[in-house]
Amino acid sequence: MIGAATAGAPSLRGFGGRTELSPTTRVSYSGLALSDDGPLIEATLAGESAAFGQLVRKYQDRLYNTLAHLTGRPEDARDLVQDAFVQAFVKLETFKRQSGFYTWLYRIAFNLAATTLRRRRRTVSVEAARESSGQEPIEPGEGPHQRLEQDERCRQVQEAIAQLGDEYRSVLVLREMEGCSYERIAEILDLPVGTVRSRLHRARAQLRDQLEEVLSVEP
Repeated sequence: MIGAATAGAPSLRGFGGRTELSPTTRVSYSGLALSDDGPLIEATLAGESAAFGQLVRKYQDRLYNTLAHLTGRPEDARDLVQDAFVQAFVKLETFKRQSGFYTWLYRIAFNLAATTLRRRRRTVSVEAARESSGQEPIEPGEGPHQRLEQDERCRQVQEAIAQLGDEYRSVLVLREMEGCSYERIAEILDLPVGTVRSRLHRARAQLRDQLEEVLSVEP
């Protein structure tokens, strides 16, 4: 699994800025734990923008990580996170709550990302691949040669992912990098679970074939 891409995550100052939270940190708004987004949504709809800032701080890093993997470019991911939260804020009254806020937000972000990827069909650069995948920890005794090999493998995987079609890349990133269940992926992408499974199978096969092709032509 490729490493997280938290470095360079965006700041949404219009909703109260960016706060670093550990996975177990709970922040409260008016005494309400963030494990339940409903009260925050209600407060936002009542005109309290600080409540939406809590939702931003809760989800922005994870959303950024996913979009960085999906697009292969941290700069695109930063813009998409900004746009996704702005759209969510503007459209919050239309949120029917048939799914969680997290799922609804990701659906908005993925639709925006699909538009961006359709406009820009290009292979991710070595620098962008490293930024989007993050720096892998250096093992004790690891020398420059081993590190270069590790970076090259990371680049090859990122480039192979970038070559997948949008529908395959989305399910692969959500499953392999976000660890989402099939049911959660189906909710986010608004697909039947069976379609998610078949697309994931096809994505893995295509990724394997592309990596085998790259490795077969190496000197």
